[in-house]
Formats: sequence, structure tokens, C-alpha cells
Amino acid sequence: MLHVFPICPSHFLSAHFGKAYYILCRAPYEIRGNMKKFGITKLLGGGVYKAAYPLHDCRFNVKSTEESCPNERFLLYKEWAHPKNFYKMQPLDLIRKYYGEKIGIYFAWLGFYTFMLALAAVVGLGCFIYGYKMQESSTWSKEVCDPEIGGKIVMCPQCDLCNYWMLISTCDTSKKLIIFDNFGTLVFAVFMSIWVTVFLEFWKRYQAELEYEWDTVEFLEQEEPPRPEYEAKCIYETTNPVTGVKENVPFTTCGRCFRVSIGIGTVLFWIVLILASIVAIIVYRLAVFLSLSVRLKDAGDLKNLEPIKEYVTPQMATSVTAGLISFVVIMILNTLYERVAIWITDFELPRTRTDYENSLTLKMFLFQFVNYYSSCFYIAFVKGKIVGYPGKPVYLMGKYRNEECDPGGCLIELTTQLAIIMGGKAIWNNIQEVLLPWVKNLIFRYCTRSTSQKAEPPRWEQDFQLQPFSQLGLFYEYLEMVIQFGFVTLFVASFPLAPVLALINNLFEIRVDAWKITTQFRRIVPEKAQDIGAWQPILQGIAILAVATNAMIIAFTSDMIPRLVYYWSFSLYEGHTDHSMKGYINSSLSFFNTSAFSDATMNAQVERLSNITICRYRDFRFPPGHPREYEYNMYYWHVVAAKMAFIIVVEHIVYLTKFILAHVIPDVPYTIKERIKREKYLTQVILHESKLRLVTKHLKPFVVDMSSQMEAEKENEVEVSEF
Repeated sequence: MLHVFPICPSHFLSAHFGKAYYILCRAPYEIRGNMKKFGITKLLGGGVYKAAYPLHDCRFNVKSTEESCPNERFLLYKEWAHPKNFYKMQPLDLIRKYYGEKIGIYFAWLGFYTFMLALAAVVGLGCFIYGYKMQESSTWSKEVCDPEIGGKIVMCPQCDLCNYWMLISTCDTSKKLIIFDNFGTLVFAVFMSIWVTVFLEFWKRYQAELEYEWDTVEFLEQEEPPRPEYEAKCIYETTNPVTGVKENVPFTTCGRCFRVSIGIGTVLFWIVLILASIVAIIVYRLAVFLSLSVRLKDAGDLKNLEPIKEYVTPQMATSVTAGLISFVVIMILNTLYERVAIWITDFELPRTRTDYENSLTLKMFLFQFVNYYSSCFYIAFVKGKIVGYPGKPVYLMGKYRNEECDPGGCLIELTTQLAIIMGGKAIWNNIQEVLLPWVKNLIFRYCTRSTSQKAEPPRWEQDFQLQPFSQLGLFYEYLEMVIQFGFVTLFVASFPLAPVLALINNLFEIRVDAWKITTQFRRIVPEKAQDIGAWQPILQGIAILAVATNAMIIAFTSDMIPRLVYYWSFSLYEGHTDHSMKGYINSSLSFFNTSAFSDATMNAQVERLSNITICRYRDFRFPPGHPREYEYNMYYWHVVAAKMAFIIVVEHIVYLTKFILAHVIPDVPYTIKERIKREKYLTQVILHESKLRLVTKHLKPFVVDMSSQMEAEKENEVEVSEF
């Protein structure tokens, strides 16, 4: 027999759903001695009831004919959740009325974030177009593609079994690199650092307006009741430090420390597991690069000594396959860790629902931060930085030669990694959010269909065929958007199109989420919320970190600083009468005598060493024969000093600008402050008048008695005087 518990009639207001659910979660249903069982969740877990949920007021695509039905679900689908409404403003008041403040504040934040992304997307697209136009006019790119310059420069092998290759083979890569590695990227990175501050400050203002309009200004966490799971395990007595009243708690101070320690240790273990997977992927990259370099090399003459099959290089093939594998590992670890994080948070037993969500938010974000961004941080700040030079390379674990950057630089690899993760994540999330609920509902309706029933089933039965909305469903929506926010801000210096992709994704995300909760899920139990909770400080932390990461990407990952140093300083020493980029490629490549190769490389290249005596490599070192051969030259130290100065100057300027903007833009609009003050004033006036009326009411009999007594005394005095 099917047991379903409709919480409230479908025409009730959302506030009534919340009150009914609060009562059901705490209503006792069995008492055995000192053991008391209570709560609808316990009954659901025991199988007494199949489900408990508030009812939708009507079908989403058919208007109800009942006079008492407000048809809010139909209206939401028609004006909001239908995909054709992607360009329309969201009916936030109706969303809040039907689903509660917590859902309303999420869609308000998502809509505001998408609106602000439009400006960033326009600037990013302009930066991309600028870089695209620069491809054919870049001096150093022309030198790479010039047969008289790049066609005559022989590059050293990038692994012990690799072949020599010609610099001109990276012509296409260098042109692609210009799109992302140009002066416009620097301007855009600074712009995004300012944009993120403006976004957060204006969101606070908009959030304050919603708090006032939705009457959540005075909503305090102290008013939030404890969770039923917390109340059920309260066995220890203690004194509340605020009220001084004795109350029960589920654990002692030592017990709480033990639970928190277990949680911290588990999170650290999983973070180490992620780092281990990153090391495994690095080893994979080294092994595959070595294998592809051997298989793709050509045994022809010098002009054909290129590890190139027109567009496929060992570096590019390794980067793409490693990016795909990294994405698969990320998704697998996400699935496993989600269950572990929920178990840890349940074990910690937070007191309120807000405490529970904040604790889970911190655990999940720390894990997701390392999981999603670690590969990007590796490519941006580790790969190609500790490789030595051809005669003395650095080996990982004594076996694998440390990975070098793509001939065009590591920036193009970072761009590839970001595009794979962002694109793959968006596709995977849309499949999960759209196809899975729809397919599950379709299968469930097919399995539970009845051939004998001809009339339309009741509302509760129709809703039972929909998917239940998880209590953490909104948490995952926030997490998805915050991870995207990190990609848009942390690594935007390497991928100016990130805001464009995020904007396109979010335009669909709003309608997909709306369609999902309106058509495929049961009605959500409304919850009150004042703001976006723990996600606000997380966004602020990402905004602060983004300034440092973008400055370091431009300084250490791109070639912008070395090019600027050459243009303003060393170009004059190359015989040019004016500042120029001519000769930069020759200046940025060091010389190496092939006779100084290690034994492993000598054995692998024994057939070719007789024809090649000098090869070039990317670094700033003294040439062979110099008293300080293969040591860093003056150009290197100039570049290092310029990089450090760039980071310090840019960070201080941007942080100062962010600080000024944060203080100039008030968190609460002036009009809202005045309205709140006006309401408090009127409240005090009403209280004063009510107290005055109450005092007057109590004093009225006494005043009447006193007045009558005084009149009697006056009459007596008059009679005495007449006598």
C-alpha cells in the first residue's frame, strides 16, 4: 500500500508549508520508557511513509479550473521556466512566494551574477578579437614563421629519446599564443580584478534591498531552531552561556573536539589523495610525451626533423589527453567525496540547519578547490619551471625528465586545460540536471501506470511521480556556480573567453534550473534565508586570490615580461637605433653544444650528433665557451627583477583600488537605511502610544475617584463657609 503524507493543501502559502514541516519534524509518534521517537524523517527512513512533501497547486502546463487555485506553478512555467523566456527578467517575488526566500535568493544571485557577466564578456570578447588581429602583425611571431630565422634555428630535444626539431614548426602555435598572450590580456586581467569587487559590492546592495522587501532584515540565526537530528541525541546537560538556562547537548567539549578532529583529518586525507592523483597524471604526461616523441619523429633530413603531423605535436596531444583524464578523475573523486563529506558533517552533528550547510560548504569547497584547480595551478606555476638545461636536465623520481612547456609556452596549455574543464563540466552538469530527472520520471511513470484508471489522478499522486528535491539540492547549484566563478576570475589572464562561456552557460542555467524545479521535481519545502550564507566570504576570498594568481600568470606563465624587458632595454644592445621587438626570438634562445649532452641522450641521438653541433633552447644562459657557460646571464636577472616588480606594483595598485571601491560603495542603499529607520521610529511611536493608553486605562479609575473626592471636599468647604 502506498503511504504518502501531503504536508499542506496546495493552495496554502509557502509560510504554512514551513510551519507544518517544522511541526512534523518534531511530533512524537512513539514513547517506550525513556525512549521517545519523533519526526517525519524517522518515519520516512523506516518505510512507514514513502514520501512527505507539499503539493503543487496545479499542473505546470495546464491551468487549473478550480476557483481557489492561484495557478502559480502554471504562471511560473509560462513566464519564467520555459526556455523561450531566457531573455526575460525573473519574477523574483513570485518565486519567493511559491518556493520561499531561500530559493528566491539563489535565483536573485544567479540572475545578478549573469547580468554582471555581460560586461565582463564584452570586454573579454574585445580582448580576444584584439589578440586575433595581432596574429599577423606580431614581430616575434613573424620571426618564428620566417624561413630565414625560425627555419634555420635547430632546437634541442625535449626528452632523452626525442629528436631535434625546427623552431618554424611552432609557427601555428605561436600565432595562436598571440591571441591570449598580448598587452590586452594584461588590461583585461586588471579589469576583471576590479570587476569582481564591483560585482560583490553591488550584490550586497541588491541583497539588502531584497532583505527589506522580503522582510528578512531581522532574521537572525539565533531564532533558527535546532535540527531534529541534533535534538534527538541531546543527552548531556549544560548551561547556555547566553541565557543562563540549562539545556541538553549531544556531546561534551571533548566529544566535540574529537568529532571536529575526525572531520579535519578526513578532509586532509582526501586533499592528499587529490595531490597524489595530480602526481600520477604528471607521470602520465611525461611517459606519454616520451612515447609520442619517439613515434612521431621522422627520420628524414634536417628540414623534416619535426615532431609535427601538421597540427598534432607530442606536447599538444599530451596536454589534451591529460586534460581529459584529469577531468574524468575530477568527476570520479567528486562523486566519492560528496558522500564522505555528508557523512563527516552528519557525524559532527551541527546544531542548526545553517550550521550544517556552512560546515558542509567549507568541506566541499576546500575539496573542490583543490580538485578542480590543482591541475591548472600546476601548469601555470610548476610545469617548465624546474627543467635545468639540455646538458643537465632535472629528473622526477630519478627516471622521468621533468616536463617542459609547449614550444609556444605554457600559457596555451593552460588555456587548453581551462577550456576542457569548463566545457566538460558544463556539458556534464547539464546532462545531470536535464536528462537524469526527465528519464527517471519517465521510467517511474511507465512502471507505475495503471490501465484501469481513466480519470485524472489526484494532485498528491501526480506529485509523487516527480523526483524529490534533495535538502542539499540548492547547495550543489551554488557550488557549481562558485567553481565557475573561480575559473572566470582566477585564470582569466590566460583565457579571456571564460566570461563569454560563463555567460552563455548561465543564460541556459537559469532556465534549466527553473524548468527542473518547476516541472520535474516535487514542490520544495520553503525555508527562510537572509543572504547566500557561507558562499559570500568564499566569493570574497576568491576575489582576493584572483589578483595574485592573474598577476603571477602574466609574470611567470606568459612571455609578456621578457618581451617588455627586451623591448625597453636589451633591444638597444642588439644594434637597433630605437626600441623594437626585432631580434627577440634569437635573444630569448640560449645556445648549447651537443657534445655536452648526457650519456643517455648521446646514446639515443648517436646517429644525428655528427651533423648538428649547436642547438637552441628556451632560457637565458651564457653560451658554451663562456667562462660562466650555462649559468644564468644578465638578461635572466633583469627578467626576474621585472617579474617581481610587476607582481608587487600590480597587486598593490589593484588591492588599493579594491579597498577604495569597497568603502566608497555602501553595502546598504541610502534609501533602504532611511526606510528601516522610519519603520523603527514608527514602531517606537506605536509602542509609546500603546503603553500610554495602557497607563491611562489603569489610572482612569483612580483619577475618577480622586476627582469625585476633590469635588466632595469643595462642596463641604462651601457648606461650611455658608454656615
